[in-house]
Amino acid sequence: MKIGCVKEIKNNEYRVGLTPDNVRAYVQAGHQVYIEKGAGEGSGFEDQEYVNAGASLIENAADVWHLSEMMVKVKEPLEEEFPLFHKGLILYTYLHLAADRQLTEALLAGKVNSVTYETLREKDGSLPLLAPMSQIAGRLSLQEGAMYLEKRYGGEGILLAGVPGTPKANVVILGGGTVGMNACKIAVGMGANVTILDISLKRLEELDNQFGAHIQTLVSNEGNIERVIKDADLVIGCVLIPGGAAPKIFKRKYLSEMKPGAVFVDVAIDQGGCSETSHATTHDDPIYIVDGVVHYCVGNMPGTVPHTSTVALTNATLQYGLQIAKAGLEAACRKSEVIASGVNTYLGSLTNQNVAAAHGMDFKELLQILA
Repeated sequence: MKIGCVKEIKNNEYRVGLTPDNVRAYVQAGHQVYIEKGAGEGSGFEDQEYVNAGASLIENAADVWHLSEMMVKVKEPLEEEFPLFHKGLILYTYLHLAADRQLTEALLAGKVNSVTYETLREKDGSLPLLAPMSQIAGRLSLQEGAMYLEKRYGGEGILLAGVPGTPKANVVILGGGTVGMNACKIAVGMGANVTILDISLKRLEELDNQFGAHIQTLVSNEGNIERVIKDADLVIGCVLIPGGAAPKIFKRKYLSEMKPGAVFVDVAIDQGGCSETSHATTHDDPIYIVDGVVHYCVGNMPGTVPHTSTVALTNATLQYGLQIAKAGLEAACRKSEVIASGVNTYLGSLTNQNVAAAHGMDFKELLQILA
């Protein structure tokens, strides 16, 4: 198969879909790999490393799109890339289609076969291609939140961990999944007072067993959220419905009850955000203030630590990409329900039920189409 990888063009996105080691693995498996010149520089990988691994270096992105049967990316294509779609192209990347109707329609019109990192589900229910970026985003959420608590950004002007004789900051984490657990780990490590909420009692028990007396666990409901929000200095929103729009559990009415200068970090912004007051921001302009509360809603948080993020992501994506390249998408999906779960669009049909529900569009079962 002909595999392509282009330079990401999203604002401040320095990750890359393939490392030189990934290229070597595809080439050794008998595939051709095309890399846009300069694609890996933001993550610390030079063009010559790709050439040494067996890739063909291509001067411009359009040619890579044209040559490729499978395009391996990190983030969703932007509008200027839509004309480069072609029928039957396998697009292997993060897409978060529930929050982007325009892209969904473009993929359907172009009859692109999209395999999305965020919906590919293993047999044990885990999301192996979402997990590494969730780990990074969870840890970054505390790093960024702590910074925006500084007065110069409109924050309260407090130190997350405090010092002897001063109060520690109160951190509230909405959601106890991979993002929430990693946010909790950093918050506890920094010495903050931590409360984490989740709808699953089983998950709360696991978190309690892991962190013990260092955290307070609560069932996530509107009453508990409203109570703990009032004293929060930093709130991390990280609820997830795989492939679907994030539920708006952080209500606008809470803002007037919060401390002036408190910070809200919405890690769910890729899926539309979990707050009624969230809208996507960029690393160039990451924050805005609503009713005195600082909002940080950057959609590609891990892009700011691209070397770590690229290595972590491609460690996970490579094995599934090799399976698709070896068998072709159709055969790979017939053989593996795991790979089939990642397919969101196929030859003009929408094949993810949560995305279809988010947009009120028709849904078709992939395996029925293939049959």
